[in-house]
Amino acid sequence: MQFQLNRNLILFFSLFLGLNVSAQYKSFQLSAQGDTINAIDKKDLKQGKWVVHVDPLRGEPGYEDEGIFINNKKDGPWRRYTLSGDFIAVENYFDGGLEGKSSYFTAFGEILREESWHAFNPNQPYDTIGIYGEDNNQIVSYKIVKAEPYSVKDGEWKYFDPTTGRILKTEIYERGRLIKAPKKETALDEPMKKIKPQEVLEYEKKNSGKKNVKLRDGSTGN
Repeated sequence: MQFQLNRNLILFFSLFLGLNVSAQYKSFQLSAQGDTINAIDKKDLKQGKWVVHVDPLRGEPGYEDEGIFINNKKDGPWRRYTLSGDFIAVENYFDGGLEGKSSYFTAFGEILREESWHAFNPNQPYDTIGIYGEDNNQIVSYKIVKAEPYSVKDGEWKYFDPTTGRILKTEIYERGRLIKAPKKETALDEPMKKIKPQEVLEYEKKNSGKKNVKLRDGSTGN
């Protein structure tokens, strides 16, 4: 009797949540765990968790991106996987633009490069930029300009040898301008001990034993 009651409650709440999602979104999909993903609202805007599938094209391998959309714009961390499920990148977004550190890996979890980006902030309509001298990279003054939607290189970029973990070159940017030329690797540089990046270790721990997720459509029509 108690089992039947609990089962009825589960069915009731599942139906209630399903009706609520259908009323909220124009279309959506459900993961194997029953999570709502790839939702498009009544205004045709992408919302919530999405898995974006990209097929192989002209010799380039396909991949899947997983992250959050807010009003059709990527926001927060987005993770990239090969079509066989290997974790190969994490990018961070703010209001649709790359913001902060992005990291890229081989299918075996070896670091390839780290990038640093600066995204437009809609809450800050003006931006302060440096004015450089003609013959050097020294800032001689600053000026305030109206900010436009953009995402530019900003901060330290590192390129790695995936087989040794050694840094091959480092670049430093300020609002898209290269202010420090790459440092060339020398024969005296000693190889670094190969250690998997924290992002890769966390992914492997979280997804140990899991298989690729299958999705089913939940289109509600117009």
